[in-house]
Amino acid sequence: MSTGSNGPTVIKNFDTWKKFLGERVVQAERIGMSDETISKLAFEIGEFLDKKVDPQNSSNRAIKELWDVGNAAEKHTIATLMVKLAKNNA
Repeated sequence: MSTGSNGPTVIKNFDTWKKFLGERVVQAERIGMSDETISKLAFEIGEFLDKKVDPQNSSNRAIKELWDVGNAAEKHTIATLMVKLAKNNA
C-alpha cells in the first residue's frame, strides 16, 4: 500500500478499498486465520485508520462517522461487516 501526504492511496476509492481488503481476507483464510481473528484485525485496522487517515470521499467519511459514534461492540460489528463486504468483493 503506497502512502502520501493524505494517507494510504488505496483507501481513496471505496471500491478499491473493498477489493484490497477482500484479497487480504482471502489470504488470511488461506493461511488458516479464523473469522474471529480476521475481525479483530479489521477492528485494529479501523482504529488505526480512524486516528491516522482523513477520509477522502463521502463513502469513507460515512464509515468514519459511524465508527466515531459507535461504542467498542458496535465498532467490532462494523469491522465484522466490513470483512464480510470485502469477502463478497474479493
